[in-house]
Amino acid sequence: MTDTSPAAPAHDSHRIRDDKALTVLSTSDVAGIDITPADVLATVENAYRTLAAGRSDNPRKLTVKPGDGHSVAYAMLGRDGSRDVVAVKTSYKHGLHSPRDAQHYYTTLTLYDDVTGLPLAMMDCGRIGALRTPAVSALLARECAPPGARAALVIGTGTQGRLALPFLLTALPGLERLMLHGTHPDGITAVRRQLRAYFPGRDVEIVTDLREAAGAADVVVATAGPHTPAAVEASWLRPGALAVLVGHGLAPSTLHEADRVVATSEAQMRVTGTDMADADGGLPAVDAEFPAVLAGDALGRTAPDQRVFAYNSGLVVTDIALGHRFAQLALTQGLGTRVPLWQ
Repeated sequence: MTDTSPAAPAHDSHRIRDDKALTVLSTSDVAGIDITPADVLATVENAYRTLAAGRSDNPRKLTVKPGDGHSVAYAMLGRDGSRDVVAVKTSYKHGLHSPRDAQHYYTTLTLYDDVTGLPLAMMDCGRIGALRTPAVSALLARECAPPGARAALVIGTGTQGRLALPFLLTALPGLERLMLHGTHPDGITAVRRQLRAYFPGRDVEIVTDLREAAGAADVVVATAGPHTPAAVEASWLRPGALAVLVGHGLAPSTLHEADRVVATSEAQMRVTGTDMADADGGLPAVDAEFPAVLAGDALGRTAPDQRVFAYNSGLVVTDIALGHRFAQLALTQGLGTRVPLWQ
């Protein structure tokens, strides 16, 4: 039988618990947790720094996909050395050939305390990923944008497009011109709503001429879906521009003709970035991995007029850190259901 009593107080990684009950945080539990972009940025940045210091582990993900490609599943194991937490993230998407509203997608994160050896929480990981990714883009912009960056362009109005601008403004408060290229009216409305929720006095300029907008931007964040016709070419970018690839919206030339390439993980870029390969199927070498940039062991850019390409792929250590932060906040608020799974 499930115990529906309020969850235990906030977890401390060195706090001894006397049972093996698992706190399960549902989609609605996680959605109800209030967290600021600044809190998310700090949590994600700490995860990268800990990884760069050699205190965390982030093995390569496992992937299974049927021959006809109708579904895909991932499993990711990792350990956050600053929080003493081990976690497993799973992700399963079904109906890849169907319209988005007909697809099924489930992702979970299960956390274990590596000091006590006891389970901490299992949660829906959808919101974790939805926040972690724009936070990484914003950190990339903070470290790799040209000095005095004033204009940003976001391509796409899906989940990542809707959250990109609040995080960019948190990391780069000097941004003055905010541009959005999107084709879905509901998505454009959602982008505006999200921006005003965090920055009530700000609005976004809707642009239709992608080439002109890209040429005016210091930072371009491409978050569009795989069927987008948008494809910014390297020649459209101004000297010193930073182009961040999250989903789609950048042509391969932005990578191959970049003066400098930064990736959250070069190994992951070579696995998941094959759509950016040249005619021979090759990808250029990465000049710096982002954890080393944040740690001060590498540079995001070495000259103000360099065109920098940044590849944003998820690392499970960032999911673990942010998931643990959500678990702390949820437990403090009495959210979650205690399940005696191993009793």
